[in-house]
Amino acid sequence: MREPANTPLLPHSLELTGRKKAAIHGVQAVDSFNEQMVALATSEGALTLLGSGLHVSHLNLEDGQLLVEGDIDALEYDSAARPRGSWLSRLTR
Repeated sequence: MREPANTPLLPHSLELTGRKKAAIHGVQAVDSFNEQMVALATSEGALTLLGSGLHVSHLNLEDGQLLVEGDIDALEYDSAARPRGSWLSRLTR
């Protein structure tokens, strides 16, 4: 997934409350979700939440905010999907 050059990356953060609520910032897209899994793209790479009874209670992609509620069993980042920086920063490496 590539971001347009003029779109700033929002800072990513994740706050987990009692394994029942995850507030995530820096969300770029929600790829898929069901009661067992929420897969999304953040400014720090792909993130998957696993559990049961999961539901998206708030989503605002303009502000990069997502709130997931349910029984959260696992959080997994895909390091291969982590953004590598702007084209200019890659060019000057």
